[in-house]
Amino acid sequence: MATAVATSAQRGIKRDVPYSWSGMDKKGQRVSGKSLAPNEAALRADLRRQGIAVTRVKKQNSAFKSGGKVKPEDIATFSRQLATMLAAGIPLVQSFEIVGSGNDKPAMQKLILDIKGDVEGGTSLHEALGKHPLHFDDLFVNLVEAGEQAGALETLLDKIATYKEKTEALKKKVKKALFYPSAVLAVALIVTTILLIFVIPQFESLFKGFGADLPAFTQMVINMSRWLQDNGIFLAAVIAGAVWVFIYFHKRSKAMREFLDRAMLKFPIIGPILFKSAIARFARTLATMFAAGVPLVEALESVAGATGNIVFENAVLKMRDEVATGQRLQRAMENTGLFPNMVIQMIAVGEEAGALDAMAGKVATFYEAEVDNAVDSMSSLLEPLIMAILGVLVGGLVVAMYLPIFKLGAVV
Repeated sequence: MATAVATSAQRGIKRDVPYSWSGMDKKGQRVSGKSLAPNEAALRADLRRQGIAVTRVKKQNSAFKSGGKVKPEDIATFSRQLATMLAAGIPLVQSFEIVGSGNDKPAMQKLILDIKGDVEGGTSLHEALGKHPLHFDDLFVNLVEAGEQAGALETLLDKIATYKEKTEALKKKVKKALFYPSAVLAVALIVTTILLIFVIPQFESLFKGFGADLPAFTQMVINMSRWLQDNGIFLAAVIAGAVWVFIYFHKRSKAMREFLDRAMLKFPIIGPILFKSAIARFARTLATMFAAGVPLVEALESVAGATGNIVFENAVLKMRDEVATGQRLQRAMENTGLFPNMVIQMIAVGEEAGALDAMAGKVATFYEAEVDNAVDSMSSLLEPLIMAILGVLVGGLVVAMYLPIFKLGAVV
């Protein structure tokens, strides 16, 4: 079955809405697709001009009610698609229509349609994007504005797409480093809890018939099982309350976030990965902003929020203030005491040679590779460690339950 995408020829104040349709083309083959049009009549007229005899048209407004959530990777894909369309010479509004109609996620379709409607109404692209701060941050909007002013929107969108793709890939690597050990340990604790609550009591009732004292290790495990059965609900409530309090204050307390970010940077194994990740984000964002022609002081303000760590964010904001008073970026970086000497020297070379964006890009590439290698090394290191922890937790419970049986066998 062939697939086609129709475009609306009519433009009005009313925004286009999505339709699905099916019909027969000039060769008598059945075709179907999704299209954007202000109304059904306009869509049918469009399809007739393309030589398609429409048999069915269905409005898809209900898809927008439950279309999932727009994720950062969706924005990265949208940036790449829009950059490709503009580089191919397709007008901006038509590019939005093609990208929107081809997107499978209803929530993303709605976002693209909203932006398209604003642009059709005469709003500049950066202003239209700025109306959706949850999906397009200040850095994204500022880069698009720079591209519009310089008349090189497709070039800047390509840089934005590359930046988004690399930063999202970096975030996934860091999340992988944090998620894997956390998930395995969580499963281990859940399994241990199930054993203590449901399995150990069965062995306890069996041991009562032995008429002999239990080994100390077995008695300790049984006592733990009794305590967990009696106080399990209270313990679960305390843990849930502690998690809620942590999340509440983490969102509202900058001092708490700074303390946690600073502590995480010093944490074994994970700390070096987060440190290298922050430097990679700093360098990648700086390279992208400076290449777009954004003044260094303004660029540093956007760079601060993109580092992903409040310790680095405060340091970059301090650097911005020093650069604004005439200080060189190299000296401002040295004053923070955060950046490795190699990074400072490469930035210094970039300043001297007038190629700050190129040198910052090299720093970003180097540290992105470092993060990748560190995550792989950590996974190799943690796998045997996690297996040992699982063995101690689960194996210890099994041994504790079989010790009385071994003791009884020795007596017999």
